[in-house]
Amino acid sequence: MQSLFVQADSLRQEHVGDQVHLRGLIEISNNCRRNCLYCGIRTENRNVERYRLSKEEILGAAQKAVDFQYGSVVLQAGEDGGIETDWMTDIIREIKKLGLAITLSLGERDDRDFQIWRKAGADRYLLRFETSNPKLFAAIHPPLPNREPVDRIAMLHRLRSFGYEIGSGVMIGIPGQTFLDLAQDIALFQTIPLDMIGCGPYLPHPQTPLGQVATFSQAELREKYGLPEISPEDQVPATAEMAFKVIALARITCPKANIPCTTAVATIDAKEGRKLGLQRGANVVMPNLTPIKYRKLYEIYPNKAAIYLTAEQTHESVLQSLREIGRIPGQGRGDSAAMLERRQNSF
Repeated sequence: MQSLFVQADSLRQEHVGDQVHLRGLIEISNNCRRNCLYCGIRTENRNVERYRLSKEEILGAAQKAVDFQYGSVVLQAGEDGGIETDWMTDIIREIKKLGLAITLSLGERDDRDFQIWRKAGADRYLLRFETSNPKLFAAIHPPLPNREPVDRIAMLHRLRSFGYEIGSGVMIGIPGQTFLDLAQDIALFQTIPLDMIGCGPYLPHPQTPLGQVATFSQAELREKYGLPEISPEDQVPATAEMAFKVIALARITCPKANIPCTTAVATIDAKEGRKLGLQRGANVVMPNLTPIKYRKLYEIYPNKAAIYLTAEQTHESVLQSLREIGRIPGQGRGDSAAMLERRQNSF
């Protein structure tokens, strides 16, 4: 394992350098029309206090990114049907005036929305495919009522054709996920190929169907939720160590991609997770800029890291982690080396 991690870190240094790009995360809404079996903000969770940030709150958080000298922000939400196309377009245009790159992570939307937002100035779109096993994906991500399931891989390709840098990724340790599934996920990173790759451990929220079945057998899970039948020795564990392995392998297979050390990794290993991820292939951290009164409400999984820290405290915590491992904050927009290479080859 040490040999794997050393190789990944060496490739990280060779292809993307020692800079760690900081992307200010703004969780703009916890409303969601989807009913995924593991996510705390699923539509049927009646215990969630719902919110949607105002335009002024979003722009205030984006200004903090400027103050902290971040090059970009990530606007993230559940699949909130109340996020109107024109409203988001206006926010994108205002944030671009601040000189920031913008990543959108708003779930499945119509192509028209993607094109309008790209024209308004959005630079990147993050849409995780979570698992490349279609049976497993369908089991834990029920489609919207009266709608056909969406092919997220095809959607990623369309996003690329609209001019976005594209990001995706997977959960590690989903019940019914095999090591072969995970190997195929990593191969898919390279096949698409991705500009950004997010990998984090599976952390079901306790107020969800899968969060309440820790004592169920594989047979009971298959019968109740249609999860694939696998042997216990084939089940991928939802551990920090497995997440580090996937980060390292993602770096080896996609050496020029931007790879964050996710909040989920920092949650499952609160003491060392962020630093270890950055030493095993990652080159991005997403400090949370969401106003503190909303952070605990965006609880997609339990005990999320840093939910009680202010933006200033979160920023300082990230800088301290970088100092401890001899890394430096990134400068500029933090475009992926893969995207920059494609752009150069197009001339």
